Amino acid sequence: MNKKNSILFEGQYTIQFEELELPPIIQRTPSHSNISTSGTTADNPANRHFNYISFGSGSSGNSCYIGNKDEGIIVDVGVRAEDITRELAANGIPMTKVKGVLLTHDHSDHVKFAYTLLRANKHLRLYCTNRVLNGMLRRHNISKRVKDYHIPIFKEIPFKIGSLDITAFDVPHDGTDNMGFSIVYDNRHFVLATDLGAVTERAYYYMSRANYLVIEANYDLQMLLNGSYPEYLKRRIQTEHGHMNNVDTARFLAEIINPALKYIFLCHLSKDNNTPELALRTVRSALESKGLKVGTAQETIRDREADVQLMALPRFDPTRRFIFRP
Repeated sequence: MNKKNSILFEGQYTIQFEELELPPIIQRTPSHSNISTSGTTADNPANRHFNYISFGSGSSGNSCYIGNKDEGIIVDVGVRAEDITRELAANGIPMTKVKGVLLTHDHSDHVKFAYTLLRANKHLRLYCTNRVLNGMLRRHNISKRVKDYHIPIFKEIPFKIGSLDITAFDVPHDGTDNMGFSIVYDNRHFVLATDLGAVTERAYYYMSRANYLVIEANYDLQMLLNGSYPEYLKRRIQTEHGHMNNVDTARFLAEIINPALKYIFLCHLSKDNNTPELALRTVRSALESKGLKVGTAQETIRDREADVQLMALPRFDPTRRFIFRP
């Protein structure tokens, strides 16, 4: 019999996980003329660097770049298109190297500027499920011409953009057809889950295999309960289809931490119900309780001695260009 572990989230619900590895769902790559099925990793180690830039993280706007030397993708476009373009150029990445835009769900802070970016860069394609596309058009004042750029994807069915192998997986949130993304390049896993109220089995499967993980730490429970939000909104945030709080995220990370996980980025921190210092302290304490040295992702001498790097993504400002070497 397989031994099981449980995580109790704030006394509301319990998720059990078997210690043995979850078998992956049988998958196949959809055939589509606009999805590349080729792409090889160059022999030069410098060409194998994995790159990440966050352009903004929070209810004011979410967007990031993930890529390598030759190509990359943008996940979510809740930040102004001109700001994304300018920041990429400042980091030596022309828009011609960006091959696609992925959407996690249809909330405004993730899709607001998607069509503006696509219209200005007609080589780009929009990768999301049909339900996300329809939800975006139904909820927001976005041109229906966005359909001209759309390539439908499906959860748990991998697809390729250049040399990036991507799989969308389901996460519980109150948007339309919410998902996280597992992005694999050179046998390294970048996993992103920006909005979720709980950790499902499939989300656990992908996030526990990450080398670089972006995960939500939205609120501090006491700040939320004692804050000015109306009661209905407080309840909505605390549900399994709302957001993760600092303690939930800390417990989950302490559960999955392993030597392969090198960077943890805390995202989507609430402006009213959290602070970067509080989120970092809560998560760092949980990781240190496992005997780990936790760095600050600032590439200091002390960081070089750390087992894992931990950073809270800024709400309005871009991060530096992170270069993850093999």
